Amino acid sequence: MRRIMAVTFFSILLAGCTGTQKGAGIGAIAGAGLGAIIGHQSGHTTEGALIGGALGAAGGALAGDAMEESADK
Repeated sequence: MRRIMAVTFFSILLAGCTGTQKGAGIGAIAGAGLGAIIGHQSGHTTEGALIGGALGAAGGALAGDAMEESADK
C-alpha cells in the first residue's frame, strides 16, 4: 500500500515539471533506493541512500537536459 501511495505522489509531483526536473527527481528516487540497498550490505543504509540520491539526481538531471535538447532540434 505504501508503494502505491509513493508512486502516486511522485507521479503527481512530477507531472508539471520540465524534462530536466523530471530526470533529477526520478534519478534521485532510483539512486536513493539503490544506495540504500548497497549501503545496507555494509551497515550504512542511510549514508548509502543519501549518496545514491545525490548522484542519481545529478545524473538524472543531465540525462533529462540532454533529452530536452535533442527534442528541441
